[in-house]
Amino acid sequence: MTAPAVKIIRATPSHSVEAELLLNEYYEAVGVVKRDTPAAIADYLSDEASGLWIAYVDDFPAGCVVLRPLPTIDAATECKRLYVRPQFRGRGIADALLDVMEEFALEKAADWVYLDSKDDLKDALRIYVRRGYQPCERYNDNPQATVFLRKRLHSATS
Repeated sequence: MTAPAVKIIRATPSHSVEAELLLNEYYEAVGVVKRDTPAAIADYLSDEASGLWIAYVDDFPAGCVVLRPLPTIDAATECKRLYVRPQFRGRGIADALLDVMEEFALEKAADWVYLDSKDDLKDALRIYVRRGYQPCERYNDNPQATVFLRKRLHSATS
């Protein structure tokens, strides 16, 4: 028997229901206060400089990741809300989501991807470190974050 196919799409406003469902699950799973309003989610889905990607397994939403500009740092973007539903973990979906998110950041001429997290999210932190994210100074005022990482992106011209 073959593994179910994984398809990753950049979400549009027509995916708002799936996006909001996944983001709400993310907040509950990681134990943080919900910070995305419906208007913020709509911005992720319609802003050309941002993006929200959804991974589907056999047409079922399995996970997501968000990227947005980070205007406080030159040529930087911020990875937010990486989440894979528990029943789909261990299939490389988080890496696939990060791959498309980082490729988009490069297309937008970003040199860096920053992210914040919590020190108790050990599995997520292992993924980030394995992918080349390194500790950095606090870059935002998120009171729920305890870990700050960044990754230098390498374009074909660097």
